[in-house]
Amino acid sequence: MKPKLGALFFGLLLGLVAAVAMAADPNTQRIKDLATVGGVRTNQLIGYGLVVGLDGSGDQTSQAPFTTQSLASWLQQLGVSLPVGVNPQLKNVAAVSVHAELPPFAKPGQTIDITVSSVGNAKSLRGGSLLVTPLKGLDGQVYAIAQGNLVVNGFGAQANDGSKVTVNVPTSGRVPNGATVERAVPNAFATGDSLVLSLHTADFTTSMRLAQSINNALGPDSAIPVDAVSVKVQAPTDPNQRVAFVSVLENLELSPGDAPARVIINSRTGTVVIGSHVRVSPAAVSHGSLTVSIKEDQKVSQPSPLSSGGTTVAVQDSTIDVQQSKSRMFLFEPGVSLDEIVRAVNQVGAAPGDLVAILEALQQAGALRAQLIVI
Repeated sequence: MKPKLGALFFGLLLGLVAAVAMAADPNTQRIKDLATVGGVRTNQLIGYGLVVGLDGSGDQTSQAPFTTQSLASWLQQLGVSLPVGVNPQLKNVAAVSVHAELPPFAKPGQTIDITVSSVGNAKSLRGGSLLVTPLKGLDGQVYAIAQGNLVVNGFGAQANDGSKVTVNVPTSGRVPNGATVERAVPNAFATGDSLVLSLHTADFTTSMRLAQSINNALGPDSAIPVDAVSVKVQAPTDPNQRVAFVSVLENLELSPGDAPARVIINSRTGTVVIGSHVRVSPAAVSHGSLTVSIKEDQKVSQPSPLSSGGTTVAVQDSTIDVQQSKSRMFLFEPGVSLDEIVRAVNQVGAAPGDLVAILEALQQAGALRAQLIVI
């Protein structure tokens, strides 16, 4: 851009920031909460290393030969050669995998957290220190170097008779700021004359409204919805102006599209979550319960007084009681909402488990106008 246009652009940005600050609608969300900028992403790193200094809780090298091989290779790099045929049996060393996430725009010299997990049969990594470990990306390049003392939340204790107690996971730990970035990952953020905003959740309505919000703020044809996830936005080519442009862009607000009608059931806990747009077609539901109680008593049977013969014996006395609650039927009118569903179920005293059965029955009958998801 020319200097005059650049000044005009920054004036426009300041005006947009003021407008965004004044427009506070509780029903809207910022673009930064709904979408990410294409190409701005984390990268996974992984490495293999050794943890030393364990208090007898390391790998049993007879069952984990790769630990011994790794230790011998490490010693050889430091100028120490083990005699041929020597297989040291160490209990204070453990082979581990090291993984981390490299944040976007991470620069050499910055530090990131790492997670260390045992790959052998070590009992605990508590008190151990990770030796220098290169962390590589999927392209095989080294992007960070890890080393440091582990922080392990779990612990375990074992008695001589084989009984043991374990709290959390002692074979995994973290090293805060344990890796130093050695190489930056190239990205396409500052290239081209446009950028792409990617929604966290695919939705055509939200994609269209996001483009409209940008066009209302920056002018017609500034943003074009590509699909249910992506919106292409025209952006300045100058890196400095692009950063300021994205800063304003991510603070624009819009009303996202409504979520689809869903009913989610957690089969393990009986938790039921019903979306606000769930509707029920006309249907009649009957709810009742049957309780069967069986009581076992031991009684003694004795012969009559002064009678000859007979013995005293124990007699089993069983009592069976059947109780059936009154079945109540309630009617769902056309287009019943979430509020009315909950009110009707509460009126008949249905428990969460009964609600699950009612919803599944409504789906089988074709009366539930929503997607039923069981997790």
